[in-house]
Amino acid sequence: MKKIGFIDYYLDEWHAVNYPAWIKEAVQRLGLAYAIDYAWAECEHSPVTGGSTAEWCARYGVKACGSMEELCGSSDAIVILSPDHAENHLRYARTALRYGKPVYIDKTFAPTLTEAKEIFSIAGRFGTPVCSSSALRFAGELETDKPVRELVTTGCGFSFDTYAVHQVEMIVYCLGTGATRLMALQNGSDKTLVIDYADCRRALLCQSIGAEAPFTVSMDCGGPQAVYRPITSDYFGRMIGEMLHFFETGEPMAPQAQTLEVMAILDAGRQALCTPDIWVPVAH
Repeated sequence: MKKIGFIDYYLDEWHAVNYPAWIKEAVQRLGLAYAIDYAWAECEHSPVTGGSTAEWCARYGVKACGSMEELCGSSDAIVILSPDHAENHLRYARTALRYGKPVYIDKTFAPTLTEAKEIFSIAGRFGTPVCSSSALRFAGELETDKPVRELVTTGCGFSFDTYAVHQVEMIVYCLGTGATRLMALQNGSDKTLVIDYADCRRALLCQSIGAEAPFTVSMDCGGPQAVYRPITSDYFGRMIGEMLHFFETGEPMAPQAQTLEVMAILDAGRQALCTPDIWVPVAH
């Protein structure tokens, strides 16, 4: 049985609470031999729920490690969580990537494109497989046998910094790399971005802040009308399966170039939101 280690800022949070059951289900479905054996959290107690590392480990039958080094040395594969605190990812990665074991880093990969490049650089020096992705990349509704030229995506979340990655991941999965500029439209608390490519590809991102807006895509694949699809498939189940495949093979769940493209768009998007109705270049 191969051993997975969880690194987190605090463990009583949504991803760490849900991943164990999803991993167990995917292991059974795919016939693989993986289990979560180790966990380490920087904060003993969740500032949101008050739940402790000891309580989380007891609930899931996981050993609490005294340090990241202990966890990384004992594990066969490593998951860096801290999904709402991406500012920790580079610091955690500096330790985890030294061990040469596959490392999955939860969304958002890094708070900036610069830090994302540094994580990949460290991984390259140690020959460590590393990848990241929003689960929305694995929504079945994104599959099409024709090139997508234009895409409109809707979604929600409590902030742009933490949740916009889901929609940007869908855009990059469908349109690929090469975004050149974007513009934020001024429309109150909601966030709307127009993303342009040099070859006339275009995306529109509409994020409803704080609302229960569904994730949807509308794709122009050159037909008589756009294809509209609400996202209802089991994208988290597919994502966990791809994570286990990555642990087995070292093949990333998402190409490095696309992960960096996501980061570049998010960087430019944050800048554009401060200067609405003005085109902002996407720096790569």
